[in-house]
Amino acid sequence: MAVLGIDLGTQSVKVVGVSDGGAVLASATRAYPVESPQQGWAEADPWRWLEACEAAAAEVIDAMPESPSAIGLSGQMHGVVLCDAAGDPVRPAILWADSRSVDEARDLRGDLGAEVLARLGSAPFPGFAGPTMRWLAEHEPDAIRRSRWALQPKDWLRMQWTGEVLTEPSDASGTLLYDLVDGRWSDAALTACRVSPELLAPIRPSGSYGGDVAREGSTLVGLPVALGGADAACAVHGLGLSVGEGSLTVGTGAQIASMLAEANPDPTLRTHTFAAVGDVGAGFFRLGAVQSGGLALERALSWLGADLAEARAALAEGIQPNDPFFWPFVAGERTPYVDPDLRASWSGLSLATTRPALLRSVFEGMAYTVSAAYSAVAGSGATPSEPITALGGGSRDAGYLQLLSTALGSRLRPSSVHDATAVGAARLGGQVVDAAIPPAPRSEHGMVEPAVDPIVIERQDRWRAEMEGSANVGTRVADEGTGQS
Repeated sequence: MAVLGIDLGTQSVKVVGVSDGGAVLASATRAYPVESPQQGWAEADPWRWLEACEAAAAEVIDAMPESPSAIGLSGQMHGVVLCDAAGDPVRPAILWADSRSVDEARDLRGDLGAEVLARLGSAPFPGFAGPTMRWLAEHEPDAIRRSRWALQPKDWLRMQWTGEVLTEPSDASGTLLYDLVDGRWSDAALTACRVSPELLAPIRPSGSYGGDVAREGSTLVGLPVALGGADAACAVHGLGLSVGEGSLTVGTGAQIASMLAEANPDPTLRTHTFAAVGDVGAGFFRLGAVQSGGLALERALSWLGADLAEARAALAEGIQPNDPFFWPFVAGERTPYVDPDLRASWSGLSLATTRPALLRSVFEGMAYTVSAAYSAVAGSGATPSEPITALGGGSRDAGYLQLLSTALGSRLRPSSVHDATAVGAARLGGQVVDAAIPPAPRSEHGMVEPAVDPIVIERQDRWRAEMEGSANVGTRVADEGTGQS
């Protein structure tokens, strides 16, 4: 018995076919654009998602030795798809990288207060559904009036296929509208974000049956669909991580995840606490969420007219003492700085600065940002045991993975399956047809050990000192969020 796992990402969808023994039988990817019609906006046309999913799924099914029996979904977190009763979007989807709701997020810190925010698991940040909905209520009230539903991306996709409107704990916990302790939509958050509860989908366990594909013309007609989960939650589920274990996902953004025995939110709000996939209240994980990953690399390569091969070659030359510093904050930053106003730049440029130095400084700045997020996760009492499993597209780059290991001071073990998020979605899909798909196997080879590199250690200390001294960003925002002085 085989199952499709569909991971609806920010810039592309990945579809995998997984056997009931856990083997990846086939995979395909289709890209779609992220639009920015105004400075700081990040939007997408949901119909492009559906088109890409259908094309990638058809390719995978054609390559599989057997037909799939079910579908599991994973999706990018935090975004909002406003749609009418038929599922037609009333405006473009607003994505997690969107920063238009910065003022609303800042106001919510005072409106909600420390106790409520702790129960919501995160500091208010633009791009989360709650602040986005408050912005829409203030700036596009007609769009709200024309909407029947405000859905997470993967839940909108499932609605298109099955007609069922449902969500589950892991995606709900990424909206800033969900009470982690009570396991339901938060009345206080709904009021503060000006969200009618009727706009939100009912919450059911992640592996629940979400209807059969009935969309006319779809190659998937007749297949049952599980509710699925948020991408970060599906990644740890795909790896089968247990309490105390963790992962590092390196993609458009980056995430340090550490599994928790109970919710136990981080009172500093520099990290996030989210629900794991499964039943309501069944599991949780701490997340250090970094926005400045592959998105920053893609932008920097565009600015310099370079490609990835040239950047990797520059990194292979090794970090040099006089290289410039790169601040990769093209869309603000979350963990640990929690500041949507941060912006990207280079510093330390001179007449001696070379093109390769600029390129490798991009990897360096990204690695130091991930390391700062790791320190915040560890500081919250959720240090993951080593080795930490690394996955995502960035984990395939040996040079960058070595730099990350050195910056974190931790052993990293690349996952033998780079599509763990889609495998996690497939595992949830298997539940609706009683197929107990095992987790993706963890590689016993290729362990990456931190290098003894005095240049990297010294430069990382300087990078962090300059970052923290420039605005005291993380301390300021955490104090605002928790009411500390």
